[in-house]
Amino acid sequence: MRGLALIGWLLAAPAFAQTPAEDALSAAQNLQEARTALETASGRSDRVAALTQTVRAYEDGLAALRDGLRRAAIRQRTLETDLEARSDDVARLLGVLQTMGRAPAPILLLHPSGPTGTARSGMMLADVTPALQDKAAALRTQLEEVAVLRGLQNDALGILEDGLSGAQAARTALSAAIADRTDLPRRFSEDPAQTAVLLASSETLQAFASGLADTQAGGGPDASTVKGAIPLPVDGQVIRRFEEPDAAGIARPGILIATAPRALVTTPVSATIRYAGPLLDYGNVIILEPAADVMWVLAGLEQVFGTVGQIVPDGTPVGLMGGIIADAQGILTESAQGSAGQRTETLYLEVRDGQGAVNPAEWFAFQ
Repeated sequence: MRGLALIGWLLAAPAFAQTPAEDALSAAQNLQEARTALETASGRSDRVAALTQTVRAYEDGLAALRDGLRRAAIRQRTLETDLEARSDDVARLLGVLQTMGRAPAPILLLHPSGPTGTARSGMMLADVTPALQDKAAALRTQLEEVAVLRGLQNDALGILEDGLSGAQAARTALSAAIADRTDLPRRFSEDPAQTAVLLASSETLQAFASGLADTQAGGGPDASTVKGAIPLPVDGQVIRRFEEPDAAGIARPGILIATAPRALVTTPVSATIRYAGPLLDYGNVIILEPAADVMWVLAGLEQVFGTVGQIVPDGTPVGLMGGIIADAQGILTESAQGSAGQRTETLYLEVRDGQGAVNPAEWFAFQ
């Protein structure tokens, strides 16, 4: 009966699945390429564009590595649990294979009942042997994958530490490059006294934005031709929609986007910077004008880039989100527990057309 059960397990067990470790290893390679890009970006004429791409590469690489490590940890636990649950069957399989390997082929085919029994045993052995070989190969592949996954976990700490330090260095270099930038056209120069008066007299975001609209200069970019198809300015997930009340029952005329800590915020189209700095209780705010009489209010940033009056091309960094990025050991602990990276920061996006707020979905493409 135990022999029949073993044969049934050999014939009925599912095929072995593809390992997720390759994704984590690919992400590690992408992080290495990002470090190379960081080393060469300082010598390029388009430093801001090069460093922006480098920061994005680090963000994407670290996110992919975290996801790969998480799935690798889950896969490792699944494999080890499966191997432990099938330990008796695996031991019997190894015993059968060892016995077959030691016994000469003619003896394997002999049967006490004579030629007929020998023929029958030969036929059964011919049926079972391929299944034994297949399951032995599958077991070997599983054990090899467990070894790869364990090795990946051992190497992950150094890879993560290098990636996190590189990402921080890229952000610092990007901030410095933007501060040194002198090639952007200026639509107008800010009047600090006028801005101070407007800030002091405005008790709401609506009042401040309306005041800016009254002082706008002519000309400037026009993104109305791509209205409705514009990507969000940050990689994240919309968690509260236009005029959707929050837990306290407060509804705001904008959307709330959950992002990762220190996420890079860029302008998806060419726009004029109308304001950059702290505003009321919204934290650091940058207000962009992508078309006449239209303003995008981005609030809740840790750091803002750019100067009022500058016309920034699409893809230009306009700020960084706040928050604390977990260290390498913390990320490994989260991954081992099967937890993905958390989007702990929120960016508030409001669109004002004329003197009133409109649904950002009229301008931005998001689900």
